[in-house]
Amino acid sequence: MSVVRAAVDVHASDWVVQGVRDFDYTVGALVPAVFEHYARVFHPASREDGTDVRWADVASAKQRTMHPAAGWGSLTGSWQIDGQHDLWDRPPCCGQLPQRVARHLAETLTPYAERSDRCFFGVWEGWGIPSFMFFFAEGTPEDERRRARDAADAEVAAWRGLVDRSPKFVLPHRKLHLMEGPLDAVAWFYEDRRDPPSIWWPEDRAWCVATDIDQMSTYVGGSSDAIHALLGDDPIEALAVPVDQLVTWEADTINALPDPPW
Repeated sequence: MSVVRAAVDVHASDWVVQGVRDFDYTVGALVPAVFEHYARVFHPASREDGTDVRWADVASAKQRTMHPAAGWGSLTGSWQIDGQHDLWDRPPCCGQLPQRVARHLAETLTPYAERSDRCFFGVWEGWGIPSFMFFFAEGTPEDERRRARDAADAEVAAWRGLVDRSPKFVLPHRKLHLMEGPLDAVAWFYEDRRDPPSIWWPEDRAWCVATDIDQMSTYVGGSSDAIHALLGDDPIEALAVPVDQLVTWEADTINALPDPPW
């Protein structure tokens, strides 16, 4: 647990708490409304072989319009379907920024922070305790099985201990644990069934990344240069958005709205 530690001072999150709006269902309710520019990062869908599928490709195939406020259900025609033949097999990840995108996003934003060795990460308290399922080859010795279980239990206990030691801060409808570490620790959160952060930023507050637990997209606020770099980063599907854009399922006013997602 040396890569990330409990934040020394919970007041490092004060600017976020003060900067986000009371939950008015806009970008500014997820990312502090203090930045020059904002972008929406679309979590990719995927095929069975793991290939990412961009929202723009789905929109094109379904003869719908891709735009900054596009809704996944509006592009596919429904929130209830689990796949569309020859197009996608798994919907975009909801509530967590996919690991590959998170790593690439961190690399893209690194030059736009004065220091990348100290960043803050807010982990939602509701993720719960990770669990493991073991599959052993027939004939695996019992002591080897026990060592594997013990190692997993130790990892879970270490993660749980870190979460418990980390001070809490509160955003609208969300309680989070504050941790700190280098920016490249973003990848560490995805290892050994830990939980990725819902919000993260560098010490100098040059930008901020937020993924709400109910969203299939991540929102980023930052300088003109940082957001321009993000929008030009081809491996990431992103579009510029205003801070007042709605983030709700019915925000898409261009494509036909399907039935609600619940």
